[in-house]
Amino acid sequence: QVQLVESGGGLVQPGGSLNLSCTVSASIFSLNILGAVMAWYRQAPGKQRELVAAMSRGHIPNYADSVKGRFTISQDNAKNTVFLQMNSLEPEDTANYFCNIKIGLQDNWGQGTQVTVSS
Repeated sequence: QVQLVESGGGLVQPGGSLNLSCTVSASIFSLNILGAVMAWYRQAPGKQRELVAAMSRGHIPNYADSVKGRFTISQDNAKNTVFLQMNSLEPEDTANYFCNIKIGLQDNWGQGTQVTVSS
């Protein structure tokens, strides 16, 4: 199993930015070679968990329609970290954000980091 630890959440005003980090206990470079899909999900109170952004080796990252043009998923192999840069935040972006890495049938989740967008 791969351990994931998210950080970077917090309270931000509408229009603000946050950069979430997901520290991975394994080599991201090696996971990419194995065909891992690295993603961020979010879950708001009373709603189902939804995919926000995902990336994998050799593919263009994909995003939920609601965050296209505002959020960017990226990774730093040297730091074994996956990022989610969130700009122009809206109150509707308020949720618990989870990092996820799927490798074949193995599904790894972090504990989540809370993002609250409010004035």
